[in-house]
Amino acid sequence: MPELVKPSRPDTIRTITEDKKLEELFKKIDINKDGRIDIEDLSKALKAMDVPTSPGHAQKIFDKYDEDNDGQIDFGEFVKYVTEHEQTLKLFFKKIDTNEDGIIDANEIRESFLKLGVKIEIKEAEDLLKRMDKDGTLKIDWNEWRDYLLLTSSQNIHDILHYWRHSSIIDIGENGMVPDDFTEKELKTGLWWRQLVAGGAAGAVSRTFTAPLDRLKVMLQVHGSTKNISIVSGFKHMLEEGGVRSLWRGNFMNVIKIAPESAIKFMAYEQIKTLVKGDSKHEIGVFERLISGSAAGAISQTIIYPMELLKTRLALRKTGQYNGIFDCAKKILKAEGLGSFYRGYIPNLIGIIPYAGIDLAIYETLKKLYMSKHKGQDPGVFVLLACGTASSTCGQLASYPLALIRTRLQAQSSTQKDSMGSMFTKILKNDGPLGFYRGIAPNFLKVAPAVSISYVVYEQVRKHLGMK
Repeated sequence: MPELVKPSRPDTIRTITEDKKLEELFKKIDINKDGRIDIEDLSKALKAMDVPTSPGHAQKIFDKYDEDNDGQIDFGEFVKYVTEHEQTLKLFFKKIDTNEDGIIDANEIRESFLKLGVKIEIKEAEDLLKRMDKDGTLKIDWNEWRDYLLLTSSQNIHDILHYWRHSSIIDIGENGMVPDDFTEKELKTGLWWRQLVAGGAAGAVSRTFTAPLDRLKVMLQVHGSTKNISIVSGFKHMLEEGGVRSLWRGNFMNVIKIAPESAIKFMAYEQIKTLVKGDSKHEIGVFERLISGSAAGAISQTIIYPMELLKTRLALRKTGQYNGIFDCAKKILKAEGLGSFYRGYIPNLIGIIPYAGIDLAIYETLKKLYMSKHKGQDPGVFVLLACGTASSTCGQLASYPLALIRTRLQAQSSTQKDSMGSMFTKILKNDGPLGFYRGIAPNFLKVAPAVSISYVVYEQVRKHLGMK
């Protein structure tokens, strides 16, 4: 391995011990042992060392400290990065250490969050401290603070505190949960609408990419038992009947309903959360969030439900049947009446509660299980995505029969008068218990690509909207 080139003019005077520790850290990050750190080295090292990361973490470090833009950081550049970052971290540490005793305790953590407009209980503050606390004292000294955050890219105190408490908001098109709680500062500065725009854009792109699978799911739900359609024959039928463009039937309506649905859900959630919280000074818990989220979802679904029905009808239409969204709405209104736009509304409403409850409960359980096994270490973004995918899948399994009944009812013509109960009996009689899960295979197939696409688009839009 080439000899490490030490900087001739360091910004600050470091002790021999500190320099030795830096050399050891540099060698640990230099995975391929070539005397330089590249993106691949840093990414692998961060994962191996369980360092808290954010999207584009390694690239952010390179963009700032790779002075010669050669895609590598030598030891001199590394020392400069550490020196500058330590100075920033010291300012953060002193800002939180309000009594200036050289350590940060749970009460000081609570005070710091309070300044951001977030009230947390002492138990949560202690849980946050455990992520940095190495000696089990429930207090953080400078060395613990420095070691934990040295390789993070956070550049302000808000980013660090926000990272401790928030996860990304991803929409994958299936009864998505409401956004995480925003602080008063975030609400006043308009961060919430940027978050909704980013989430909406991510949802629109991911839904468009997975639209063929979504249309296939609807076809299997409605026609699977009568026409004996499989995944392969379903795709073949769609292509033969309407060509490649037919794979995206109903997607435009699916995309344009994201904005009103997200906005209504967010506003309802904030109002209901305030009512549930009442005069309590504590932050609401998981159960209160579940109640608020379910109620907000029910309100948004009630208002935008006619768009849901139009999406289903457009996805099932034959070539030439409708000349767009307005023509579809006009023909349904004329032939079936205004009430037809709410067919399947009851099973859809009932399905929100088990989906939201199971999704949230499993997500929180998996997240806490990971943290307990990793000594309170923050889960990385991929762990959060894995938890979200698993919880969403379990939620879908619980609520899918209701979703299938809803879709069947939405697809009925004016001559068909099935209710939720009679439709349930008909499916059970004709298809058996497994019939309630017809079409779930393409639904599961789209989860992984939808989550991945949503995440990438979400982060890119956040960046362009000026959200760090």
